[in-house]
Amino acid sequence: MKQYLDLLSHIMENGANKNDRTGVGTKSVFGYQMRFDLAEGFPLLTTKKVFLKGVIHELIWFLKGDSNIKYLVDNGVNIWNDWPFQKYLNENNLAKKFPKYSTEWQEKMKEFVEKIKTDKSFANKWGDLGPVYGVQWRKWKTWKTADGHFVDQVQEVIDTIRHNPDSRRIILSAWNVGDIDKMALPPCHLLFQFYVADGKLSCQLYQRSADTLLGVPFNIASYALLTMMIAQSCGLKPGEFVHTIGDAHIYNFHFAQVKEQLSRQPRKLPTMKINPEVVNIFKFEYSDFTLEDYNPHPPIKAPIAL
Repeated sequence: MKQYLDLLSHIMENGANKNDRTGVGTKSVFGYQMRFDLAEGFPLLTTKKVFLKGVIHELIWFLKGDSNIKYLVDNGVNIWNDWPFQKYLNENNLAKKFPKYSTEWQEKMKEFVEKIKTDKSFANKWGDLGPVYGVQWRKWKTWKTADGHFVDQVQEVIDTIRHNPDSRRIILSAWNVGDIDKMALPPCHLLFQFYVADGKLSCQLYQRSADTLLGVPFNIASYALLTMMIAQSCGLKPGEFVHTIGDAHIYNFHFAQVKEQLSRQPRKLPTMKINPEVVNIFKFEYSDFTLEDYNPHPPIKAPIAL
């Protein structure tokens, strides 16, 4: 994962100081690409431990076409909680009483998550993120929506890979302009394209905005795994994952964590084993994935910029 450490160094050395939506501020570069040969190992960061359980469950959640955090929190994954929780505070005039990241905010968050788990009507109202990734992947609205017609982009990708593998249109987009203002967070990893050659499936992701410390290791693992899953579903071997980023940034309150990460030496990449019996992309379960020989450095904690 030297490619990732090179990106961190490049941003710290060459990045422009920019303001941003969150008010935290960043160092940022525009236009960057990394390539990962999936035959060389599963590209899971070793200079800090990555929350692989979150990667797998989030990917399954996307593939379900789901947009409510209940599936995630029921499985111990809390990576999407901050956005609906903050909306809950704002719309109930509680934001001043529970300032972001304060001890009171964290305690109230625990109460919020527990209610999502146990109260179905509360989860339906406050756990939904709007038409985010999974909805766009599986239920893209068209002009025919009034007739109940949605586009299942994942199924279309699978069908095209199987029946027209030389197509240059094997593309999935989450950037649905008409739905942007309804989403908790507009898609960051917004478009990806597949390419078939020599019996191998490769994927290139375009990511408009990348929180390089917290988000990018997660994104690399997620799309590498998705490529492997789709390859298996189509009778192909995994090829390359190509990660193309627009605005690659490091938040100003992450500089110490970046310095710590850059001080660590990368270790050998692990191996991801996928249950070979599953050949339907929509039938994968958490138990179908086994990571072997993962020996990372300890986790590095850092706040999320909301």
